[in-house]
Amino acid sequence: MNANSISLSAENLIKQFDHFVAVDDVSFSVRRGEIYGLLGPNGAGKTTTIRMLLGLLAPTAGKGAVLGFDIVKQAEEIRARVGYVSQKFALYSDLTVAENFDFYGGVYGVLRERLPERRATILQSVGLTGQENERVASLAGGSRQRLALACALPHEPEFLFLDEPTAGVDPISRRTLWDLVYDLAARGTSILVTTHYMDEAENCHRIAFIYRGKIVAEGSPNEMKTRQMPAQVVEIDCDKTDVALTVLRQAQDKLSDAKLFDEVALYGALIHAIGADAREKISRAREILQSNQVAVNSIEVIVPSLEDVFIARLRNVDVNDK
Repeated sequence: MNANSISLSAENLIKQFDHFVAVDDVSFSVRRGEIYGLLGPNGAGKTTTIRMLLGLLAPTAGKGAVLGFDIVKQAEEIRARVGYVSQKFALYSDLTVAENFDFYGGVYGVLRERLPERRATILQSVGLTGQENERVASLAGGSRQRLALACALPHEPEFLFLDEPTAGVDPISRRTLWDLVYDLAARGTSILVTTHYMDEAENCHRIAFIYRGKIVAEGSPNEMKTRQMPAQVVEIDCDKTDVALTVLRQAQDKLSDAKLFDEVALYGALIHAIGADAREKISRAREILQSNQVAVNSIEVIVPSLEDVFIARLRNVDVNDK
């Protein structure tokens, strides 16, 4: 990979608070114009990683660079060239949409005479044209988050950090945000986004699963589903899903006297059962369901979803830690 194409690099980053290790030997890179997703549950280390890369937290160990600037020695240079949307709305509720944008434009060093043009362009791109004079306190949650993104863009940043930008946001606002993210990436902006929404991970060029401060898998969404899955997935369409979940979770493999499947979970109206050699256990699963008066419409091995891969990879970590 050409070093000039790398916008961000993290090498063996560690952040320890007293006896708690929040980020544990994390390494990854983001290419120019790439949307890179960090996926993980709350407390996995996503936000702490971003704060180190922004120079807001000093790493306990390891190193990193953003746009060629060292995250420890050149943090001010980084912050002048990037945009950051945090988990919580960093907006002033008593100010209007335009006043918030102009304030952040000033913080980022945008010349006063350029602000009206930049404001009009960016507010239109996030769907807030006509709301310039509304106070932030009166905006819906989705509109506030779209404004938060707008306020990270007045200086045309080369790199954008988005920390769970769509948490609690309505579907229409989520779509608007992602359309803008695609457009920014197409124009060369590099983007690091954290999320726990699996459908959003599909929008990223590459993703990494982070769990208990460690990256446990990395690749494109397709690579994750085809190469990173340690087990097979059986999809079951049946009635009485509550009964089916219970009996399959309790079911034993007759030959090994172990659990039939490693994981059984509801996936919409269907059931996903995950395990090694799951294909060979289809007949046994059908037998168990029918003996419990559960009608089976279909049962087959499928290509795993990202959610399946995520669950399986995290389960492997938990098992290996025991």
